[in-house]
Amino acid sequence: MFNWGSIVVTVMLFVLLTPGLLFQVPGRSRCIEFGNFQTSAAAIVVHSLLYFGLVCLFLIAVKVHFYIEVKQCLLSNTIYICVIICEIARKKIKYRSMADWGPVVIAVVLFVLLSPGLLFQVPGRNKVVEFGNMHTSGVSILVHTIIFFGLITIFLIAIGVHINTG
Repeated sequence: MFNWGSIVVTVMLFVLLTPGLLFQVPGRSRCIEFGNFQTSAAAIVVHSLLYFGLVCLFLIAVKVHFYIEVKQCLLSNTIYICVIICEIARKKIKYRSMADWGPVVIAVVLFVLLSPGLLFQVPGRNKVVEFGNMHTSGVSILVHTIIFFGLITIFLIAIGVHINTG
């Protein structure tokens, strides 16, 4: 069983905090703009700091864990999926465990690199791939989210990157 909590949290926050989709801080003409589908370097820095704070809150402080287990019922020969929320928060901590910063670091780096419009945008407005155009769209956010999901799953589940502090 693998812990999918870090992947679920980081992908949801990637969608919600992508600059230009729901909001952009700072905006181009105002302090905050809503749904303008544009971005800037300053907005990506601010959104990355928000992303880092929320990912730390959910993965390090609250310790959200999801385990997905596939089981087969012997009587009816059907397969069902159990979603087990192992722990959301620990009430009593008997021992001091080291925090795993691997998901946080990987997610923040991928958030910056895959923000639509900063390095590239797939699909672009006029071409399939546009580089550094500082624009975004709903379709490009969907494509970048799929790329983000694939890469973070490879790094956290397949490779198993862990950064422990002691």
